[in-house]
Amino acid sequence: MASPAPRTISFAVTGPIARPDLPGLCERVCRLLDSSRPDVALCDVAGVEPDAVTVDALARLQLAAQRYGCQVRLHHASSELLELLGFMGLRDVLPDFPPSAGRQVGSEPQSQPIGDR
Repeated sequence: MASPAPRTISFAVTGPIARPDLPGLCERVCRLLDSSRPDVALCDVAGVEPDAVTVDALARLQLAAQRYGCQVRLHHASSELLELLGFMGLRDVLPDFPPSAGRQVGSEPQSQPIGDR
């Protein structure tokens, strides 16, 4: 018997993200994770700046997701953000989700916006 496919949700984080935004952002994502209980959360980061505050926010989201038995995967991450994650030693902690990984064009889940405020 095949194991069931992982439950996946998708949400978008927009920016700019400031340090005071971090608690509210984590709270909103935790509410989403609590209500949907996914195995994987695709986090669309196309609208964020590749800076230390963004990396801090994403690392906090990954930590929070793990408490719900979930893994955050970055979607639409810029090469600059991926390079910064690598420089900070977090590429394995915050893996990206390439659209070419078995998904057909047009079959990506719709993102729920999780704003910066």
